[in-house]
Formats: sequence, C-alpha cells, structure tokens
Amino acid sequence: MNSKKIALGLLALILLVSLSACQSPTPQPTPVAKTVHKVGIVQLAEHPALDAATKGFQDALTNKLGDQVQFDVQNAQGEQTNCTTIVNKFVNDKVSLIMANATNAVKAAREATSTIPIVGTSVTDYVKSGLVKSNEAPGGNVTGASDNNPVDMQVELLAALVPDANVVGIVYSSAEENSEIQATEAKAALEAKGYEVKTYTVADSNEIQTVVTKACAEVDAFYEPSDNLIASNVPTMANITTAAKIPVITAEESMCKGGFLATYSIDYYDLGVKAGEMAHEILVNKANPATMPIFTFDASNLTLFINQEVADALGIKIPDGLK
Repeated sequence: MNSKKIALGLLALILLVSLSACQSPTPQPTPVAKTVHKVGIVQLAEHPALDAATKGFQDALTNKLGDQVQFDVQNAQGEQTNCTTIVNKFVNDKVSLIMANATNAVKAAREATSTIPIVGTSVTDYVKSGLVKSNEAPGGNVTGASDNNPVDMQVELLAALVPDANVVGIVYSSAEENSEIQATEAKAALEAKGYEVKTYTVADSNEIQTVVTKACAEVDAFYEPSDNLIASNVPTMANITTAAKIPVITAEESMCKGGFLATYSIDYYDLGVKAGEMAHEILVNKANPATMPIFTFDASNLTLFINQEVADALGIKIPDGLK
C-alpha cells in the first residue's frame, strides 16, 4: 500500500508540474511612453530684460512639466537674419512650440510657420506690429505676453524728477519696429503735456555715441523706450548723458540699473512666466493660440525704480512722494 501511495503521489506531482508549465505567464502592462515636448526659444538679443523673460518662461514650463519638456535656446545676437535661420531650424526639427522673445523674433517665427504654435514675449504691441488680428482674438498661430506699460506714468515721473525740462529727446533703433511704436506713443504723450520732443535714430551700436552726444546739446532730458539696441548699450549712452547732466527716464528697470535715472517697470521674469503658462495651456490642454488673448500687465503691476547713484551724480533730489 505504501508503495502505491508513493507512486500515486509522484504521479500527481508530475501532472501538477506539467500543468503549470503549460500555463501562459501573466501578461504585464505595457509601459506608457512619456510625451516630451520640444520647445524652441529664439531670443533677439542678449540683455538683462530679455534674459529674465526667457528664464521665467523656462522655469514656468519646467515647474509644470519637469523632464517632459526640452528646450533649444538660441540667441540671435541682435540680428534679424539670425532669427530667421534659428526659427527655420526649429521648423525643420519639428518642435512642438516656438517661444519668440522680442518683436523681430516673433516676426521671424510667424514668417517661418503657420502651423507650429508661437508664444511671444517682450513685445509692446502685437496688433500694430502685424503679428495678430486683435489682442482679444489673435486669429492665427501667434499669441503671447506684452511688455507694454502706460507711457503716461513715465511722463508723470519725468515731470516729477525733472520739473524744469522743456525739450525731451528719444533715441531708438531704426531697425526695431517695436521701438518706433513706443517712440511714437511717447512723443504723443509728451507733446500732450506741453513738451517739445526731438527723436533720434541709430542704425547700430557704432552710431550711439555720436547721436547721443549731439542730442545732449539739444534736449533737457531723455525718454528711452525698451529698445533692444539701446538696452544692450546702456553704459555707452549713460556715460554720455550723465557727464552732460541730462537725466534719462526709461521704460524698463534693467536699463536703470545699467545707468539711467528712473522708470515704472514691469518684471520681465514675471512676463516670461506668463508666457510659459500660456505655452503650457497650448501644449498640454490643447488651447488654440488663435483664441488665446494677448496678456498685458496693468498699472498695478508696475514698480518704481530710481537709480540713486545716478540721481546723486545729476544733482537730482528725489521728491518725498516718490520715495
């Protein structure tokens, strides 16, 4: 009996092993591949304001997407032809989205593609620059964040700091449509307050010294828009204006830190963050740039910045109401 039981037990064990071997393994779930968004960034020129906007954009998207976003960051070094070369490469690389930093960069991107979404930043007026149909409904593949700020506040600041000024000069790059728009608006606002306005254009950095030196003999103060050529050469202009005791009110804080007197400025890092948030909506939530309104800070987002060192060099006492 015992041998029979042992034989039966061995037979049962053999059958069990055979059945187990015939069973299919439990299927494992197929790993889901991560979606990685490739974003091309074209920045027109290298200076603190545009640098801050680019960083804010990257930080905003990285905070939301982590390693699911990859950036290709390119700087055109102030050359429009470089912008065109850069964005054409982005198109060939089939990036998911283009962030274009400054008006001419956005223009180059818009000319290169009508299908890849484009988010702009550091653009004063998207409509007047011909980039969108309207701020409320852009109507194409371009949307973004504007660095426009109320020029009337800058005029009031000039009046408070330089009460005896009668003639105001504006120097800007002849190659930057964004600057021409700002200069035209500033001229109208200044003239409405009774100032005589003289405008001067420069084609490149080599002309700044000659033009500004001439202008200093003809004006009592300057208003400088957020011009990329001037922003990249603030020390050159500031050395001349400060030596001539001519104050400069400007549209952007980093230009003041570089040597100009004062401004009511937006924060360009925050501007870049807003553009990054818009890009996230497009990439992840499939928002349509054509129906995504242009973002603009209001007056409550502006910050007064006064370069006290420059004020002291110019002999300007800051009114108590501005401190």
